[in-house]
Amino acid sequence: MIFDRSNALDRAGGGERMAGRFQPRAGGVGPRGPGLAAAARLGALRLRAMGAARVHWTESRSAGSSTAYTQSYSDQVEFLNHRDTLMAPPDNGEATVLQAGRHEFPFTFQLPETLATSFEGKHGSVRYWVKAKLHRPWSTVKKAKKEFTVIEPIDINTPALLAPQAGAKEKLARAWYCNRGQVSVTAKIDRKGYTPGEVIPIFAEIDNCTSRAVVPKAAIIQTQTFVARGTKKQKKSVVTSITGDAIPAGKREVWHGRALKIPPVGPSILQCRIIQVEYSLKVCVDIPGTSKLLLELPLVIGTIPLHPFGSRTSSVSSQYSVNLDWLSPIPEQPEAPPEYSAVVSSPEAEQSLAPPCRSELGDILEGPFFAYIQEFRFRPPPLYSEVDPNPTSDGIRPRCMTC
Repeated sequence: MIFDRSNALDRAGGGERMAGRFQPRAGGVGPRGPGLAAAARLGALRLRAMGAARVHWTESRSAGSSTAYTQSYSDQVEFLNHRDTLMAPPDNGEATVLQAGRHEFPFTFQLPETLATSFEGKHGSVRYWVKAKLHRPWSTVKKAKKEFTVIEPIDINTPALLAPQAGAKEKLARAWYCNRGQVSVTAKIDRKGYTPGEVIPIFAEIDNCTSRAVVPKAAIIQTQTFVARGTKKQKKSVVTSITGDAIPAGKREVWHGRALKIPPVGPSILQCRIIQVEYSLKVCVDIPGTSKLLLELPLVIGTIPLHPFGSRTSSVSSQYSVNLDWLSPIPEQPEAPPEYSAVVSSPEAEQSLAPPCRSELGDILEGPFFAYIQEFRFRPPPLYSEVDPNPTSDGIRPRCMTC
């Protein structure tokens, strides 16, 4: 008894329709086998699709010098619970007989609009699966299970995720109650939303007013938050990082779009009540003899990349399409303009220079006669010739330009 893996049981998103096929088979026959080796009597075939988020962790607590106990935290949120009967038992109560060979039972169901992305963490998970049960007379129930992945779409082409993020922080370096100077950092990124594979250009300025060299760094941090019974459990990890050059004492370092590439990571999970996956960009400065200076900028890792026509000041570009049908290819060699004489002839030009008569205009003119503005056209230019029409006379002495 298997599920056909060639169907849409691998990956889907909220609001989509799931489809697949269930195939009963005899023991020892592989997924590509012929099916039932002999006739089989079956009762009913039932299907169930499930999806849920679960969290669980334990904490050791002390109630005294010699007493210790373990506190357990658990919670669950259900996203999907669909039941279907692929083969119902006959009304007379007898079993259904399937002949030898291959038999398939297709099924389909609608996913809810809002689902959390599939996730596997240290203290919790978000999983989706389809499970089938085949009931047989006077025999044990055969079961088959297949998990599928759900990717909840996150469109970064929204005003909130296209807005730039910036911040500034400063710290006074101290050692043995001595003031060694101040370190300050300002950082900015173009937007809040990115997708895996993109490069984040970091614009930063670090001022080192201490007496020792400091080292700037930048990293993308993933924060997993698990919630159960009003208690939170967090796990932070570094996704990727870069290290800048050491900044000498009394110097300043400027990052003009320092590149930080996002590796393949799961998208942000922000709408689940018990599991959240958040990202942030941290710019830190290692200061010898004291704690680090940290500046954190929020990030959202989405699934729908930046629209080609999107910008930080535009509205939701993913909800609108640009119609470019009016664009036509520009000819390589534009057509030459017509000759002037071909457009305006001499009789037409002479006639156009004369104002029209009142009798010709009729009742068109309601105002004064001289308010009429005529169309003015120049006479056609003379024909081109390389012979000077006004040659200089030989008896005229050329004028000296220096006199």
